This record gives sequence, structure tokens and C-alpha cells, in this order.
Amino acid sequence: MKLCWLDVRTTGPSRAAILEEALHQRVDGVVADDPAVLADLPPTVTKVLLPRGKPLPETLEGVDVLVVDPDRDANAAELAARYPSVEIGRFVEIIDADTLELACQAARTERWSVLLFRDPTKIPLEIVIAAAARATGSIVTIAADVEEAEIIYGVLELGSDGVLMAPAKVGDATALKAAAIATTPELDLVELRVTKTTHIGMGERACVDTCTYFREDEGILVGSHSKGMILCVSETHPLPYMPTRPFRVNAGAIHSYTLSQDERTNYLSELKAGSKVLAVDVKGQTRLVTVGRVKIETRPLISIDAVAPNGTEVNLILQDDWHVRVLGPGAAVLNSTELRPDDVVLGYLPSADRHVGYPINEFCLEK
Repeated sequence: MKLCWLDVRTTGPSRAAILEEALHQRVDGVVADDPAVLADLPPTVTKVLLPRGKPLPETLEGVDVLVVDPDRDANAAELAARYPSVEIGRFVEIIDADTLELACQAARTERWSVLLFRDPTKIPLEIVIAAAARATGSIVTIAADVEEAEIIYGVLELGSDGVLMAPAKVGDATALKAAAIATTPELDLVELRVTKTTHIGMGERACVDTCTYFREDEGILVGSHSKGMILCVSETHPLPYMPTRPFRVNAGAIHSYTLSQDERTNYLSELKAGSKVLAVDVKGQTRLVTVGRVKIETRPLISIDAVAPNGTEVNLILQDDWHVRVLGPGAAVLNSTELRPDDVVLGYLPSADRHVGYPINEFCLEK
């Protein structure tokens, strides 16, 4: 989980409300330039003093981390001796090659590195993250808003260890915390026994082209019903007459559900460039991937019926073609047109019914 630090130095009259929201959302740290602001905060939050341009106080009672600029303040050794109960961090503002090298040095050696990048490009942050790959300290990068924070969390795949952001209004702390914990769950996949396949004629199917290469044991979950889905493999495996397209899943008929962010389902027909879908491997490990394009075309369709060990019936309608595939146990790649009764495929059984894609506890019968 990424760190979420909230800067309340410039929040003004709304500070009390923002702090209340921050504590409710369990942000990891609160940053101030006055120890008095931090004094009444509970021990569940890291209390960070960043006194840029202000003299250092005599004592730091109640402060957990002191972040200083070595060019203006005493060096780390002197500060550690002066404040033995406080962790010392280093602030670096990156404006050129020399300050970028200072940031890399801090990231390699300091317990905390708070970095402010003045240029909009994220390449300097990539360099710092790479330079600190073996370091044990934490990099906290300053973001202007939640949108930038989301980018910072993902830079160079690893991302910054944390983000420091000054909220503009109540609600920003909640949004920042959501960006910090944007992880995807592991799913308990089940083995489904095929009971019947039926050629059902023409209809529209969707190919989901993502901005990511899928692995050979990975695809997306697709199903006609919200409570049962089958794992459709991406086109990472060789096919006759055509090159592999490891970014694509030939996913199913347009009415089908797939899983996306926050346990939500989407119809394949409503996905578009920029949508998020959940990539799933045969172990149930997941990650969010971004849709680059959805291709909807008229094709012959095949209906696959299967049953779970608990009796749940699952249906998936696919393009009726040999090269459209699903995954079985052990990452076996199964051609949809060759499936027969008693063959076993991998699937997932969401526990909740759906209303406009969101899980909901209500009666819902799907046939």
C-alpha cells in the first residue's frame, strides 16, 4: 500500500474539517510547519514537521518526522543529536541536473526523502526511483492534485512510496486515500464442468484491446450472468493464419459482463478507450488494465453452459471460431469450438447481484 501524506500548511479556515476527514480516512501522515498543529493528532497518524523558511523549534514533542532542507538547516547528524526521538528526512526541490543528483543521493541514504519536481515530466522521478531501487528509505513525492498523485503512484511501475498533497477542499483527502490504496483483490477461481455447447447463429461480439501485454496464463472474466464468469484467454498463444495479439481478448457477445474496478461489472458493449478491466490469471491474481479499443463485429456465436461444484450454472457466449479460447486448470488453453461435456474450464462466481454494475444485496434472477 502506498503512503498518503496530507499537507495542511496552507489549508486556512477549512483545516479543522480537512483534518477530521483525513483522520476518518486513515491517511498515513499529516504535514504541518508548526508543532502545535500536530500536537492533538492521534498516534495512528505520522506527524510530520516541514518547517521550510521557519526556524527550527527547541523541542519537537509529539513530532514523528522532521523534514529539512540541508542547504538551510543543520545537517542530519546534528539534527539527530538534537532531536533523538524524531526521524530525520530530507527535502529536495528538483530544478536541474545538480538537484536531481541530490534527490538521488537522498533517496539512497535517507529514511525519508520528500521531493518536489518543478518540471511536469516524470522522467526525473523515474531516475530517482531507479537510483534508490536497493534503498530502504521511503520516497514521498509532492503532487499538485489527485490526478497527478495517481500518476506518481505508478511511475516506472513501482511508483513513489508515497505522495504528499495539499488538499484544496474537503473531499480531496478521501480521493487521495483512494488513489493510494488502488489495489486489486485476489479471486478464488473455481473449476467449472462444461454441460453443453450450442451453435446459436449470428450476433455481435466484442474484442477487448488493452494497452497492456497479457501473460500466457492471463485473460479477463466474462459471462452472461453476474454470478458466473469464465476466464477467456488473451491472444498470446500462436494461431494459424494470423499473428498473435497479446494485448487482445476475444471476449464474448456484447451483452456479457466482465469485471472492472472496485468489484464493479461492465457490459462488454459499454467499454471504450480509457475504461478499466480486471486482468486475471489462473491463480486468481489480478491487476487493472486500461482499454485502448473495443472492436464490435457481427460473427457466428457459440453458447457454452457449465456448472460449478456448488451447482451454480454459468453461461458464456463467444464467437463461434476455433481460435477463440478459454483457460482450464493448469493454464490449459482450450479452443471454444472443441469444448465438450465434462471438459473443465476455470471461472469465478461473484457473490453479489448487480445494479448498474455495482454489487447489491437484492433478489435478482438471471436466465
